[in-house]
Amino acid sequence: MTTRKLGTTTLSVSPIGLGLAALGRPGYINLGHATDLKQNYDVEAMEQHTHTVLDAAWEAGVRYFDAARSYGRAEQFLGSWLKKRAITPDAVTVGSKWGYTYTAGWQIEAEDHEIKEHSLPVLQRQWQETQTHLSPYIKLYQIHSATLESGVLENEPVLAELARLKQSGLAIGLSLSGPRQADVLQRALQVEFDQQCLFDTVQVTWNLLEPSAGPMLQEAHSRGMGIIVKEALANGRLTSRNQNSSFAAKRAILEEQARRLETTLDALALAAVLAQPWAGVVLSGAANVEHLSANLKALDVAWDEEAATQLAPLAEAPEQYWQTRSNLDWN
Repeated sequence: MTTRKLGTTTLSVSPIGLGLAALGRPGYINLGHATDLKQNYDVEAMEQHTHTVLDAAWEAGVRYFDAARSYGRAEQFLGSWLKKRAITPDAVTVGSKWGYTYTAGWQIEAEDHEIKEHSLPVLQRQWQETQTHLSPYIKLYQIHSATLESGVLENEPVLAELARLKQSGLAIGLSLSGPRQADVLQRALQVEFDQQCLFDTVQVTWNLLEPSAGPMLQEAHSRGMGIIVKEALANGRLTSRNQNSSFAAKRAILEEQARRLETTLDALALAAVLAQPWAGVVLSGAANVEHLSANLKALDVAWDEEAATQLAPLAEAPEQYWQTRSNLDWN
């Protein structure tokens, strides 16, 4: 897998990266998450499992790894792996996020799995925590799920601190969620520091069910922003695990195109993202080696115009998509 620069940054990334949302904590909303972890939630066992997946990713050429403070022990697991394997900082690009605090206490069920606060004290505290686990590897620091409602894009002390970190050589990004992703990105492009956009990258949900941010992503890409795509498989809804009867008609369309292109549903869905001209790196959220290997086969899919045309009707209204996502069970 060859690497390339992410937008106009100096960050070198592989077309497919690995996100650790499903690896760093016992509970997550991906369909079948408990099966992926074999219901073994011992911390040492999960760390070893994460290292095994990271080994497979590295061997396959994955060079971008994405974590967050709220992903349980993801930063700790990733940092220990990087050090144990003696990987040099210039050989890998590591990104993480601040703004959510993990509050599930290593349990599957919790009143709140994570709590959001986009304040200066949280940024300062979490940046120190991230450095503890990921220094000297951390190269990209992102606001986790920036929204217009959180006010973070108007919070001058936070923006000034991010600008200070940028001056030190760190790339600065933001991740987006919810039906107004495009609106938030448009606002983020207006946030300037030293007569340039403060944000180097954006991490966004884009998949066959939720492609609404596409035009704005093209705009951001044309202005030099690096685009990282998350949830390309819609938390498992675009895989064979989705047996929901209400999805049967859409699944039939997916299966028809997968057969025609001689691939699997997950590889097909990832290939749809890789085909977008603005996509810099697409995250696999795989929680085991088997699924990672299946995801990586997206690189071999001969995506074509027929696939794009036939699969376009799968798109849902953004409000419907995000409501369905919010109803997924932590498991």
